[in-house]
Amino acid sequence: MSGGRLWRFAKPEWLTSASTRTAGVYSAGALFSLGFFFFVDAATFSKSDRNGGDVHIKFIDWVPGICSALGMLTINLIEKSRLGADSFSYSGSGVAWKARLVLFLGFALMAGGLAGSVTVLVLKYVVPEYPFPTLYFGIANVIANGLIMLSSVVLWVSQNMEDDYTYNLAL
Repeated sequence: MSGGRLWRFAKPEWLTSASTRTAGVYSAGALFSLGFFFFVDAATFSKSDRNGGDVHIKFIDWVPGICSALGMLTINLIEKSRLGADSFSYSGSGVAWKARLVLFLGFALMAGGLAGSVTVLVLKYVVPEYPFPTLYFGIANVIANGLIMLSSVVLWVSQNMEDDYTYNLAL
């Protein structure tokens, strides 16, 4: 066993290839667009004539999705190398804890968005016991926020994969 490894098995080669990174980025984009498709579909259906009820998607239904999208943006602005680099090479001291704080705030925004969508589902659609076509508005909101959260994790992991093809251009 090699002295530099923690596990018994070596990391597979396909895990660090450029095509895996590209596939991760594309799949994260697909998950993000699928999540917003669910929500926009529910929003357009709520305003259509086929909606039999008086319940429509209002601004309060959009707030969890906005929080999740802002959390995704915040998380993906942080590079993985900044989380462990506490040196002066990144223009100042204390960069690691600042990056960890911003990463925590991004995950808190996404978790708040998911929790907010579940809260909207329960308080606006489940407690008044609306039937399924109306209940779909809340379910679509939860699905959208879950897919946005999953896409953010996939994008962050795939963008921060280390491979032999990346170059460090530090002076």
